[in-house]
Amino acid sequence: LLGPNGAGKTTAVKLLLGLLTPTSGVARVFGQDPRFPANRRRTGAMLQVGRVPETLKVREHIDLFSSYYPNPLPIPQTHAAAGHTDVPHRLNGPHSGGPKQRVLFAQAICGDPDLVFLDEPTVGLDVEARRGLWEHIRTLPQRGKSVLLTTHYLEEADALASRVVVINKGRIVANGSPAEIKRQTSGRKVRCATALSPAEVRSLRTVTQISNAAGLLEIQTTDSDALVRELLRLDPTLTNLEVTTAGLEEAFLALTQKETV
Repeated sequence: LLGPNGAGKTTAVKLLLGLLTPTSGVARVFGQDPRFPANRRRTGAMLQVGRVPETLKVREHIDLFSSYYPNPLPIPQTHAAAGHTDVPHRLNGPHSGGPKQRVLFAQAICGDPDLVFLDEPTVGLDVEARRGLWEHIRTLPQRGKSVLLTTHYLEEADALASRVVVINKGRIVANGSPAEIKRQTSGRKVRCATALSPAEVRSLRTVTQISNAAGLLEIQTTDSDALVRELLRLDPTLTNLEVTTAGLEEAFLALTQKETV
């Protein structure tokens, strides 16, 4: 679930967790009101404002939280998934941002829930720890679980999501796989060295944008195959040809800026 600050991501998560009541419309999880106890036993959550008791050791806290669920994960499995080593025997209080995020992740998955809400789970983690957590998040769908993830790291969404929903000002503005979102808004990029002038390239039918990058022309296009054929027809000496898909970050900016305008 992607969106700029204030778009409604955290509000949507809280509605689906039953922490907020809709002022209009309905929120449903597993076809029922998310406030039903049966639903809450099937969900886990890691929220931005999540806190843990600072007077408990990590293991004590996870033991306690696991007891709220009918069929929790084995405690060692929970700690392994969160990347804990000697941390379970420490108090929650002295931890810095990264370790606290791992404790909150362990809290979210310890009950082995069918649906896990992760609201910006990797904030405060270094690159290595973030990628380690990605690997554990990937195992959840492999075990038949569903994950709703909000993040400001577009690379994270691209790496983890099978489906991306972009919201802006409380409304859905795009919905599809990462590849579909990128195709919908950004098309593809063609980079090359050519004897053609920028004006000549800009006049071609499928070109939407053009720029110079390190001596190469970088061309945004709605149909890369047709563009490459046309470029080679006009300039047989063309070199350094590269075709790539535009990034999710560019697609996200295009969607949200368009809505703002």
